[in-house]
Amino acid sequence: MDIRSTLAAQVYGAAQVAARPEPVAAKGPGEAFAAAAQDFMATMRASEETVKAGLAGRADPQAVVEALAATELAVQTAVAVRDKVVEAYQEILRMPV
Repeated sequence: MDIRSTLAAQVYGAAQVAARPEPVAAKGPGEAFAAAAQDFMATMRASEETVKAGLAGRADPQAVVEALAATELAVQTAVAVRDKVVEAYQEILRMPV
């Protein structure tokens, strides 16, 4: 047996274990929504702190721009989710009883 093929098999086996996804506990819709809201608030707080540091001269302009971009993306995502929830609620109201 060629030593290179054995080594390749060992490396492949190690890579396969590293690439295997970890099992995730099933979350209900309420828990998933709460996690998303917490992530949104964490992004907003971190961005606010970065902008404050930038205004005080403790952060570089690149970090401030990145924080503002992250905030913009988070707000756009939150607005899109809100619009979908409102749309679903309106659909429910239109259903015949």
